[in-house]
Amino acid sequence: MRAQVLTPRWPSPALGRDKRANVLLPGTYEENGPGHPVLYLLHGYGGGRNTWLEHTGLLSALEDSRLIVVLPESGRRWFVNDHAGLRYEDYLVQDLVPAVDERFNTLPDGSARAVGGFSMGGATALFLGLRHRDLFGAVLSHAGAFEAPRRIGDPYIAHRSDPGFLMPTVESHERVWGPPGSETRCRYDPYTLIAADSPLPPPALYLDVGTGDYARMVRMNREVRDALRHRGWQVDYHEREGGHDWEFVNRALPSSLEFVSTRLTGTTLIGV
Repeated sequence: MRAQVLTPRWPSPALGRDKRANVLLPGTYEENGPGHPVLYLLHGYGGGRNTWLEHTGLLSALEDSRLIVVLPESGRRWFVNDHAGLRYEDYLVQDLVPAVDERFNTLPDGSARAVGGFSMGGATALFLGLRHRDLFGAVLSHAGAFEAPRRIGDPYIAHRSDPGFLMPTVESHERVWGPPGSETRCRYDPYTLIAADSPLPPPALYLDVGTGDYARMVRMNREVRDALRHRGWQVDYHEREGGHDWEFVNRALPSSLEFVSTRLTGTTLIGV
């Protein structure tokens, strides 16, 4: 059976308004019987709930899967509680996750729940996965912009003349993160999160980046990989041909979905 897309609207106390999200139900979805695992998949900077559907083969990849995929949106904001006071992290973990579990036949347990994304979304997935280990059993990141909390000035100024370039300006960046040294930047610093002690084990970790991506992006992905491994954590890490674009993500998607399917509870097809 074909996977289907629903777009429920739920109230968000964290944001003070209703929010829509796309929910992709796999071809094997059943309202009754064993619950389904869930992947929360976050877009890159400036994207929305339809971005993954418009630029990848995600929907067709779910036809023979048991995986429910949720596509929320934050536009040019991040899924963090940001410097301007927008609480997108609280929206996702306090409002959206419970709403999805209530409405759909999910396995409402961290061992059956993952979070992932591209660029902005990939970095946020790691931040949320480390901050909420009880909620997420796996993290996948495509070209994660992990060092956004450490960014000073505009390291991408040489690319501003490209009309397709989407990295935030200094003003847009600091609207979310605040000035260097802000509380928001400290809260989500990737190396601080990696070094933090927790009674819970880390989620399963998948990272990749394109060899033709921006040099800064390749470097930070390697350094985050090394920091994770220095903690003694296993990381499924890949560098593949491609740039910082959806073409790269679409080619990498089968590998990241396979990673998730082997790490989450409840992904095995019934009868297989």
